Amino acid sequence: MNRVAIAAAALAIATQATDSHAFCGFYVSGSGDKLFADATQVVLMRNGTRTVLSMQNDYKGPLADFAMVVPVPVVLHEGDVKTLPKNVFDHTDALGSPRLVEYWEQNPCPDPRDIVTETAASNGAPAPRMHGGYKMDAKKEESVKIEAQFDVAEYKILILSATDSTGLETWLRANHYQIPAGAEPLLRPYVESGMKFFVAKVDPKKVQMVDGHASLSPIRFHYDAEEFALPIRLGMANSQGKQDLIVNIISADKRYEVANYRNVFIPTNFDVKNPVKTRFAEFYAALFDKTVEANPGAVVTEYAWTAVPNYHCDPCTNADISNPDLMTLGGDIVGGQIAAGTFVLTRLHARYSAQDMKDDLRFREAKPVTGGREQWSKQGLEYGAVPSAQNFFQARYAIRHRWTGPIACASPQRNVWGGPPDGSYTQPIAAQKTAFAPRGQLALGQVIQRDLWEIGFKKEAPAQPGFSKPPGGKPMGFGLGALGALVLIGVGWLVAKRRR
Repeated sequence: MNRVAIAAAALAIATQATDSHAFCGFYVSGSGDKLFADATQVVLMRNGTRTVLSMQNDYKGPLADFAMVVPVPVVLHEGDVKTLPKNVFDHTDALGSPRLVEYWEQNPCPDPRDIVTETAASNGAPAPRMHGGYKMDAKKEESVKIEAQFDVAEYKILILSATDSTGLETWLRANHYQIPAGAEPLLRPYVESGMKFFVAKVDPKKVQMVDGHASLSPIRFHYDAEEFALPIRLGMANSQGKQDLIVNIISADKRYEVANYRNVFIPTNFDVKNPVKTRFAEFYAALFDKTVEANPGAVVTEYAWTAVPNYHCDPCTNADISNPDLMTLGGDIVGGQIAAGTFVLTRLHARYSAQDMKDDLRFREAKPVTGGREQWSKQGLEYGAVPSAQNFFQARYAIRHRWTGPIACASPQRNVWGGPPDGSYTQPIAAQKTAFAPRGQLALGQVIQRDLWEIGFKKEAPAQPGFSKPPGGKPMGFGLGALGALVLIGVGWLVAKRRR
């Protein structure tokens, strides 16, 4: 997940040199070798003007004199920064990840004693789990200032302020860092708007390498700022082409979307064929790519769900956010409902190049929506994302197995769905790490069971009766009228407005 600002699961095949994960800062190294942000996960917790940003980075490149540079809105002090266990990002990513469920049609002629059980099963998904010294060029001495300096785990942290971007570049070079080519123009708007710069240098002796990637401790910091934004432009300096960004935003009671780009919802709640079960991440990467292709430059909302104690998801995947996780991600800072276990998780997903996004991601509160559940009405299965009193939207897909046994009653009850005939429980499958899924090898049109009206994509086989148009007879687009298509996944940076 490339991502600084929201955890979560990202996407781009590791072997493709043209894809990388987004990073809201850039990497610098004294070796002069290029460093690439392969997988940055970010979780943003937002309450009022307080933002807690948790970030996990995996990168390719040498560790010698490595550092990362991230714009921040205020001067951070030692008490504002800490390192975190890595599993907290896995839990957050799993909770908001797209999921695949599997259903079996129940006996159309049930024994009367089983009616209560099968009626409960018809509600759909399985029951949710309850679950040192620095050199300074004398001529630039007045343009760069070390505002704070401290150590946290393997990181040696500096907070810098600068009055001009060339001065900051000079400072980095004077201290043996090779700033990425083309970074100075990207630094300029942050310097002009008065942003500070979080520089985290790494002690190579304290870092473990795993398969050529540095296993860095996740890092967290918090600050107060009116604007809620994530600085993605600076990350273009380390970009190899397309970048994937997943932003997970945790708030007490609000869903978020982007304010300065188009918002769309991922197509959800349709059936797929059996082969998807073993290629789910690949399937979802193909679906996401088609969604972005139909909505260039858009940010995609994949999840927006109101979690309360003992009910976080429906259905749940193989991991979940616990109360200790919430405290680790910032509940100890923001307190309130989040610390008590009640929160809304928004997951936003963008895939872009330097040409696609010219501004940082700026977030705003959005109205609640629902969609992607096993909810049936006379019009059929719950469709799209619609206004609701609470947020219950998810990217969810299903494999359904029709009843193949005998039907020996006068009035069979068809289309009652539940668990497998043997009464066992099947775990939903999460599409995690989709950035590393193969791309271009799965024919999406051959594995979907209906046309995807939302993005104008047709399945390759003839449409089945009753699936030639969406419920209600009207094509339903991503805009959803007044809602203006939601997309959100993370709660990001608070970047001060640039001075023009």
